Amino acid sequence: MDTSEEAGREAEEEYARYREDAKVLAAVGVCVRDQAARIEVRLPKAVADAAVAAWRREESGGPGDGREEGRERYVLRDQAAELALIGAAITERGRPDGADVVVALDVESAGAAARVASSDGSWYQV
Repeated sequence: MDTSEEAGREAEEEYARYREDAKVLAAVGVCVRDQAARIEVRLPKAVADAAVAAWRREESGGPGDGREEGRERYVLRDQAAELALIGAAITERGRPDGADVVVALDVESAGAAARVASSDGSWYQV
């Protein structure tokens, strides 16, 4: 077997392990979701207001310009949708607390926001 065939086989085995890891991660997610369906968070009022504005905004729901939606645009649209769901939660059950708003977020929404912040939260300034 030449080196490229061996490398290809090793890569396939690696990705098979990744698929199994993804299944275990999903099992962890089920446990987290079942134990912490909602998490109470405190948001600065300006951030909460921006999330509510995203919820109230009318969107077409797709690229809208006739082009195929690439990965980067899909991720941006998905993140905007997550923000809108947080805005819906704030609208439904948020409560003012001084300069902040306190809201119980679904663990999925809280996780989505934390993932974006962990990937590059440098743009956010309180």
